Amino acid sequence: MRFFKMHSLGNDFVVIDAVTQKVDLPQELVASLGNRNTGIGFDQLLTIEPPKDPQVDFNYGIYNADGSQAQQCGNGTRAVALLVQALGLSRKPELVWESAAGQFRTLFTSADQIETTMTIPVLDEAAIPFSTAYAEGDNPYLLSTDVGEFTVTPVSMGNPHGVIFVDDLLNLDVVQLGSTLTAHPAFPEQANIGFCQVIDRNFIRLRVFERGAGETLACGTGACAAVVAAIMADKVADRVKVSLPGGKLRIRWPGPGEPITMAAGATLVFEGQLTVP
Repeated sequence: MRFFKMHSLGNDFVVIDAVTQKVDLPQELVASLGNRNTGIGFDQLLTIEPPKDPQVDFNYGIYNADGSQAQQCGNGTRAVALLVQALGLSRKPELVWESAAGQFRTLFTSADQIETTMTIPVLDEAAIPFSTAYAEGDNPYLLSTDVGEFTVTPVSMGNPHGVIFVDDLLNLDVVQLGSTLTAHPAFPEQANIGFCQVIDRNFIRLRVFERGAGETLACGTGACAAVVAAIMADKVADRVKVSLPGGKLRIRWPGPGEPITMAAGATLVFEGQLTVP
């Protein structure tokens, strides 16, 4: 099985072309490949698949490093778009994709920049899903844990997120806090937890603990969720640069009921061959 190692802002992926080759990815295989010591190592494994809808160019599959499936991966959208062009699967600058989270679009705005128009952010608690039975107050909610109380804004970008605003991002124990909050009963399907520091109305810093992966160098859907939460709290304008440990994303969101867009680049690192059972 041919595979490609890619990254966007340090968020790293194994990407597999499932259009021209047959692919079978049981959870145990994905988890073994995701191990950074004994496998290839990645934050997510992504598949480019034939479309099921004639209005769609490709389907998009997403697996976490522990083998669990995810509904969406924002930074991965640019990786798969770049690989489609590199492999000649399509020469169209704009592509329509479908993941478990719904349809989205990727557009090459230059040779090294790709803009993704994501789905409309979901703020309805039941649809995220977020259980208010385990929280106090009204959105944003207060969550109690063994390591303290946290004010959280729940948002779904096709996958659930909890956004927490902090004053000192650099010295935060993201692994400890993230691993506790991602498994909080208020998030019945677990969640990606974003810790956001607002610098000014057009610039924020962000670190994200992703469910099934841990803290990553970048999280595209997490950046979108953080901007949504910040706009809803009137902390930022509708165009925001998000600085993550792996690099910067440009996010634009007009407001509730509208899709959100993000832009950055992606990199093809190497390709290889897997022999699988």
